[in-house]
Amino acid sequence: MDIKTILVVGAKGQLGNELRYLSFRFSGTFQFIYVDKEELDITQPALVNRFFNNNKIDYCINCAAYTAVDKAETDVSSAKKINVTAVKTLAKACQTHGAALIQISTDYVYHNRQNVPFKEDDPTSPKSVYAKTKLEGEKTAQKYQPLTMIVRTSWLYSTYGHNFVRTMLRLGAERPEISVVFDQIGTPTYARDLALDLLLILQKVATGEKDAESLKGIYHYSNEGVTSWYDFAASIFKIRGLNCKVNPIETSAYPTPAARPPFSVLNKAKIKKTFGIEVPHWEDALTRCLKEM
Repeated sequence: MDIKTILVVGAKGQLGNELRYLSFRFSGTFQFIYVDKEELDITQPALVNRFFNNNKIDYCINCAAYTAVDKAETDVSSAKKINVTAVKTLAKACQTHGAALIQISTDYVYHNRQNVPFKEDDPTSPKSVYAKTKLEGEKTAQKYQPLTMIVRTSWLYSTYGHNFVRTMLRLGAERPEISVVFDQIGTPTYARDLALDLLLILQKVATGEKDAESLKGIYHYSNEGVTSWYDFAASIFKIRGLNCKVNPIETSAYPTPAARPPFSVLNKAKIKKTFGIEVPHWEDALTRCLKEM
């Protein structure tokens, strides 16, 4: 079997770093090219086209995004440039060169009063600039490269980069108590679990176990289970043995420029059934991540 090439865009982020960490497990199936903005500015169509002309790409995982959720409220042009325009450039290049696109998206596209886990065909209702640009990016990707897999994920954290888990570990070591919102409900996602399952899915496609057409469409991925940010923080301290009290507060007591979804639990039945993967529970995933840190 020919070795397939995976291009990882946004390789210095949480998911990009986890893909790099796991890549050795798939050396018999894939070779990897990792790029961040220093190696490839995806906002420059000429550079992207030249890159694809010079490299045979089979799969492109786009982890790059404007993720400064609050800053995006006043920096709309930058958010749109990275989350929409650059996605169009990548999607067109993938379509021209026969590469499947895996576009990473977000639970923020859902923002209503629903209280059962969201399925992929449930109505979207993005409220923030970040959420609106990510949803527009999804539609743009599918328009310019029909062979696109949209993966909506939630509450991403990792051993790499800046994230809620790292922030809690720092604050838990510095302070006797902290306050965390309890009325935002969702599911944490360990980026290493997402990275592993993405590579397992692409391996099934590359080896012919699954048809490439199965990648098409929207899929949900987070760890299993449901929690609040308050409970998530309390679990971090409990597992780490940090003596820091967590006080539950309402979202209204901690206003932010960008609105957060009150409930964004994702139903993962589709991705599990389509690709035959098992998804770990969020508490198990958190325990593994904290051991790595």
